[in-house]
Parts: sequence; structure tokens; C-alpha cells
Amino acid sequence: MKGILGRKVGMTQVFTKDGKLVPVTVISVEPNVVTQIKTTETDGYNAIQIATVDKKEKNATKASIGHAKKANTTPKRYLKEIRNAEGTYNLGDTISADIFTAGEYVDVTGTSKGHGTEGVIKRWNQSRGPMTHGSHYHRRPGSLGTMLPMHVLKGKKLPGHMGVNTTTIQNLEIIEVNTAENYILVSGNIPGAKKSLVLIKSAVKKQGSAAPKEILSYTEEESVVDEVVEETVETVEETVETVEATEENQGE
Repeated sequence: MKGILGRKVGMTQVFTKDGKLVPVTVISVEPNVVTQIKTTETDGYNAIQIATVDKKEKNATKASIGHAKKANTTPKRYLKEIRNAEGTYNLGDTISADIFTAGEYVDVTGTSKGHGTEGVIKRWNQSRGPMTHGSHYHRRPGSLGTMLPMHVLKGKKLPGHMGVNTTTIQNLEIIEVNTAENYILVSGNIPGAKKSLVLIKSAVKKQGSAAPKEILSYTEEESVVDEVVEETVETVEETVETVEATEENQGE
């Protein structure tokens, strides 16, 4: 198992060389620092703790400052454990985007968008009642149960708070890894709002990797218009030179 913390930037699309369009999510991945190593002997299980996004010391507690100093780093805003991590790590090691490669399958965990208090139609996708012919039932929850128990049964879908849940999207393919600009392109959508924290881990259900997709890269090349303009300029220059030479011959 391997993983890294990042921030959701937004969605875009890329094109493959065989003409397919792939919707992708851009995840900004700043270098993560290993701030703690847990072993079976000391903690009962094997895991590493990774941290990202610096935090000012004046806003940090003494405990968090001391914890960060053990790894020779500054206090971090986000901490996360990854159990049974692949490879060998030491305190203070840095994990960057190149931990993953294009074609690998990953699971992305984030916090879903918050919607506040919502009704049953939006929250649970229920159907509304008729809007005409004297009906007084439109968007209400409906029957709350039978008469015998004399109370609402557990699990009844009612209006309430919607969103802000820890959600995982599984088996997403990594399309591109850019270590120079510290971002990862993941196929499809992931939970959370823009700039929200996400955890990228190796896929649990889908092992192995697919063949990396060949993505089209855009380079600045001369267009047909530029070639026509250059030819026109050359023709005009030749014409001007011919006219000047003719005028000189006539003057002599």
C-alpha cells in the first residue's frame, strides 16, 4: 500500500492519440513528509504518518511543534496514516508525486460537498406528489410508517443534513504524473469541493496497472497562416527590390 495527500484543483479533459476524450481531475500534490513511523513492536501495527501543508508556529500547539521537530520539519496542517506502506521510510523522508506512475489504479478518499439541510427529494431522490387537481401533497416525506408500532421506525428516510461525508471513489486510473509542476491527473471525478484535501492510495480491489494512455501534448508550431504571411513578406520584398533596380536603370 502506498499513498499521498493532495488537494483537488478541479476537472478538465485530455485527448489520447487514438482520438478519445478522457475527463480527468487535477490533484495538486505538494511534497509530503514522513512525521512518524509505527511498528508492530511499539504500536501493534505497521504504518507511516505523512503530513503536508505548512502551518505557522504561532498557530500550532507545543505538542505539534515537538512532534514535527522529531522529523526535522515545520508543523503541518494535515496528518494521515497509511498502514502497511510499501518500501522503507525514515523520519523526515519526503514523498512526492512520482510515487505513482501513469496507468496505476488508485482509490481517492475525500469529504463530499456540504448541502446543509435538505428535503427528502434532493437528499434521498424520492418522487414528489402530483402538483395539480387539488392535491395537497407535493414535496413532503409521506407516510412515516404503520399504525401498530406507534413510533417512527429506524432507518426512515427523512429531511436532514446532507453531505460532508467521508467518501471513497475506487478504481480510478492515473492518466499523468507531473513531478515538475507537482500534479496528478486522475480519470473521472473525485469527492470534495475545490481546494479540499484528498488521500490517494493504491487500489484495494483492482490490482496491477493498465497500459499508460498516450496523451496529446500541445507545442507551438508555425501555422498555415504564418507560412502564408512569410511568403507574402518575401514576395513584397522581392517586388520592392525589382522596382528600385528598375528606377535606378531608368535614371542612368
